[in-house]
Amino acid sequence: MRAILILIATAAFIAAPAVTTPFMGYDPAMFPVVIARPSIQPAGYAFAIWGLIYAWLLVHAGFGVLRRSDAVWDAVRLPHLGALVLGTAWLAIASFYPLTATAAIAVMAGFTLWSFLGAIPAHDRWLLAAPLGLFAGWLTAASMVSLGVILAGYGWLSDTGAALAMLAVILAVAVVVQLRQASMPSYSVSVVWAAIGVAAVNWQDNPLVAYSALIGAGIQTGVALWAFQRR
Repeated sequence: MRAILILIATAAFIAAPAVTTPFMGYDPAMFPVVIARPSIQPAGYAFAIWGLIYAWLLVHAGFGVLRRSDAVWDAVRLPHLGALVLGTAWLAIASFYPLTATAAIAVMAGFTLWSFLGAIPAHDRWLLAAPLGLFAGWLTAASMVSLGVILAGYGWLSDTGAALAMLAVILAVAVVVQLRQASMPSYSVSVVWAAIGVAAVNWQDNPLVAYSALIGAGIQTGVALWAFQRR
């Protein structure tokens, strides 16, 4: 039953963008401090990673229904289901309620980290831990991007200050998570991809943020390689 629910929720999650208003980031006019392009927000091309995430999660869900009903897979299904259900509704929320959307994506990230850290990489490595890791890594970054936009938009931090603070938090969380799941670097792939997207979009207008993002990406890559070699 859990496997079937995961398949249904995954299909709904993937279909959600087709039936909701396209989300291009929070409308700057919704905040007291209008920032046309928040520095913490990655370049648009970075969001193409969703294609890989969707495809891998769908393969994961389909394989789980057909071939896996064991306790190892069941252990991660409930938190993964929670993330998928929230994710299905998130686009509808994000266009109108940034604060609610930020809280929701933070909970989603928590659910995905729970499921990823509960996965056993040696058990169906590329169909269990790998897609969950890619999903968890992207949501780790996305949740902090959302929070960074809120912090700057409400004037609680400057645009640059919010970006630097969130990059630091992303790196701190990602290092801890990757050290705990040393055998599965797909988590770091998402985090590094997001950091490169932040660096690319800020290269000319905000080099401090760009260089900080690149340094973070380099540190995370080094941690992932070191942890993988020592697993």
